Amino acid sequence: MTISVTITVNGQPETRDVEPRTLLVQFLREHLQLTGTHVGCDTSQCGACVVHVDGKSVKACTILAAQAQGAKVTTIEGLAQDGKLHPMQEAFREHHALQCGFCTPGMIMSAVDLAQRNPNPNEETVRHELEGNLCRCTGYHNIVKAVMAGAQAMRG
Repeated sequence: MTISVTITVNGQPETRDVEPRTLLVQFLREHLQLTGTHVGCDTSQCGACVVHVDGKSVKACTILAAQAQGAKVTTIEGLAQDGKLHPMQEAFREHHALQCGFCTPGMIMSAVDLAQRNPNPNEETVRHELEGNLCRCTGYHNIVKAVMAGAQAMRG
């Protein structure tokens, strides 16, 4: 048995027939081939799968695609506009916060959400807000610097 799910992903409405148990991360990666959203732990611990659902960061391995029916989802592929990196992506690049890159999409999506809610976060706030995103390279120092710089760039 399949169900039809329509989700607006990165500004484009996408309809697919999926099994009811299909996770949002599977919908994005396997049905839409948007592989920037990673599956790290399958237990919602690592944050590699963070996307925005109706503007808020969500771990895409914790909700079903059917629960996102009618929602607007933004993935890491949807942040850059007109060939120009989003300010948070640019800040990660400039501050060498990329490490191996596996956690980077989830980190950036969480950081954009943080900066939208708190345009001027301090280091303590950034570290607290990124607790749900794990970097196995243990390089948080540059990630924190990048998030603060990205938030500043988003303010303009």
